[in-house]
Amino acid sequence: MSEVVAGLDLNRLGRIAEHLEQHYLSPGKLPCAITLVARQGQVVWQQAQGLMDVERGKPATAGTLFRIYSMTKPITSVALMQLYEQGRFLLDEPVHKYIPSWRNLAVYQSGVYPDFVTRPVQRPMTIRDLLTHQAGLSYGFSCRTNVDAAYRQLKLDGHSGLTLEGLVDELSRLPLEFSPGTAWNYSLATDVCGYLVQVLSGQPLDEYFAEHIFKPLAMQDTFFTVPADQLHRFAACYQHQPGDGFSLQDDPQSSHFARRHGYLSGGGGL
Repeated sequence: MSEVVAGLDLNRLGRIAEHLEQHYLSPGKLPCAITLVARQGQVVWQQAQGLMDVERGKPATAGTLFRIYSMTKPITSVALMQLYEQGRFLLDEPVHKYIPSWRNLAVYQSGVYPDFVTRPVQRPMTIRDLLTHQAGLSYGFSCRTNVDAAYRQLKLDGHSGLTLEGLVDELSRLPLEFSPGTAWNYSLATDVCGYLVQVLSGQPLDEYFAEHIFKPLAMQDTFFTVPADQLHRFAACYQHQPGDGFSLQDDPQSSHFARRHGYLSGGGGL
């Protein structure tokens, strides 16, 4: 007789682990997998499989720590909207009200860095534009335009020793890809939202997250920097390779997540 918890058959849930082992772990497509099924507020099934650190032969566990990268974005957006609820700003206020160096932003027309030809924006960038990725900003890894090529040349990626304040300053001198509100582009906009959280709250982003989001939600294992006494739980990060293999992208011992740094990325720092 199969055990049923919260209306779910545990034997059937066990097929999840079998499927992952057969189709992903054994063929070498993934180093590890941790799955959890919950219903009606109750965890009914949880399984850790494979190695969280292949090079060191460390098995994955339910307590393994992973980078969540761009899932930092919704947390940053929640933080900014908390401040909105407190009446600290209006969504359609211009960004330059809080970042004065952004008053004279311009839009790319032609040329390459540092010899860009630009045109005026149709209207000022708003905080709503930042929250909805309609600000005209970009990411260096987009590899589509001369603007994102400048992002790569200036190493606006959080790994160059640049602080969050330094990023915002560099962006003030680069053209936008389009006039705010006229198009959509996945971008560093949420990093700028994180900077606005600092400006509006008077707290560093990591301290604001800890006090107003992580502590109330009992998220004791979420942070920008993995504490030294928790590094043994920190997984290696792997990159998919052609042929369904993977290679080491970020070693947990040398990772920038393992040391405190000045760039608290609201777009991908957790």
